[in-house]
Amino acid sequence: MSDKNPSAHPFPEGFLWGGATAANQFEGGWDEGGKGPSEADMLTRGAHGTSRKITRGVQPGEVYPNHTASGFYHRHAEDIALMGEMGFKVYRMSIAWSRIFPTGMEAEPNEEGLAFCDRVFDELAAQGIEPLVTISHYEMPFALIERYNGWAGREVIDHFLRYCRAIFSRYAGKVRYWLTFSEINSAMIPLGNYLGLGVLNPGTTQMEEQVDIPQVRFQALHHQLVASARAVQLCHEMVPGSRVGCMMARFTKYPYSCNPADVLACQQEVEELNYYTGDVQVRGAYPYFSRRLWERMGVRLEMAPGDLEELRRGTVDFCAFSYYMTDAVSADPAVAHTSGNLMGGAKNPYLKANDWGWQIDPDGLRYTLRELYARYQVPLMVVENGLGARDELVPGADGRLTVHDDYRIDYLRDHIRAMSEAVADGVDLMGYTMWGCIDLVSANTGEMAKRHGFVYVDDDGTGTGSFNRYRKGSFYWYQKVIASNGADLA
Repeated sequence: MSDKNPSAHPFPEGFLWGGATAANQFEGGWDEGGKGPSEADMLTRGAHGTSRKITRGVQPGEVYPNHTASGFYHRHAEDIALMGEMGFKVYRMSIAWSRIFPTGMEAEPNEEGLAFCDRVFDELAAQGIEPLVTISHYEMPFALIERYNGWAGREVIDHFLRYCRAIFSRYAGKVRYWLTFSEINSAMIPLGNYLGLGVLNPGTTQMEEQVDIPQVRFQALHHQLVASARAVQLCHEMVPGSRVGCMMARFTKYPYSCNPADVLACQQEVEELNYYTGDVQVRGAYPYFSRRLWERMGVRLEMAPGDLEELRRGTVDFCAFSYYMTDAVSADPAVAHTSGNLMGGAKNPYLKANDWGWQIDPDGLRYTLRELYARYQVPLMVVENGLGARDELVPGADGRLTVHDDYRIDYLRDHIRAMSEAVADGVDLMGYTMWGCIDLVSANTGEMAKRHGFVYVDDDGTGTGSFNRYRKGSFYWYQKVIASNGADLA
């Protein structure tokens, strides 16, 4: 019998343990069952240090990893059974918008797409797993990008709400927990033009080299925030007992030094990246610093009559977020962007990093939970967290292939311990869904080599593997964590 972790504080009864994926990175079947092409289907394969290209249509000779992804479209029963074996209480997933409305502009939904989701929800119910559904996770019908430049067109709001009505009506008895948009605040950076907003300005050819037009970006984000608020109200009307959350990418940052210039620069970045959208979705209004931000960016938002009232009425029930890393902020341009972190920033000398340069900071998760709860006073949920690593498939003691991923167990243990400390501090934390619970395609690089999961998928990102699933060492560790409600972290 393993020793109990003496420093772990109890998690609340009914805590939602589970895992998370996104349809575009996990599902595959990109042109099956009546599905139309999405923005994610136009992203080529990249690598660490090599950006993915964005193509206007599928180009000969290019590899598009999202087309096959991990093959969940054909293996969902097997994958959900593995989740059930681990003891999942919740599975955060997304619905591919273009599977339900292939171009986004149809009057009626695609029945084959709706039926596929029915099968997924029925399998989850059979395993006693609650679905937590992201309505739009970096995926929209590509036809809406071609016609409206994604969310830059206000017309997309009505198309999105038609999609929402279809899924709320169909799954009212099967889904209680919803998230409107994944990492909606990613639109605060140029990278978010394409991933979050479907905005593809002329000249953009790579994810990390967006041609940024702030007026277009902020206007598109306003349309998305209005759509989110209206979707929250619609879900509450159509799905009795539903709970709808926002979902943000948490950019936690520290001042690089105690120089007041660094402290102020850090405060400004944290507020603008995290709270511009967070305040709208949780508090119902743009934050105090918005006008000066718009002035600095040369932005003049166009608002329709009633927009601000929609934002006020459409606040969420809980706040979900992703947390992977922290970075430091310096007012000195010479040290401002030196690390391999997703958002750049100054390298923190007190932290280690993973193979992709993302710095590992479990204490930062506790800090983040305290900061968010102090600001919003609504239940929180960590819906993405995990370690991307180069896993090696080897024979185990029983002869079956496995991955000895003690490094992943160490990472998750430290972050779960940090969550337990935050709960003991008084934070209302409702659940934890580890990202990429079964290996999937990386959003940033398009690699399968950057693996997060408890389950290894035999594929190299080109769709040529067997797609067989193999339980890693972390699979059995997480099974034990869930069974003990987080008390046994050994």
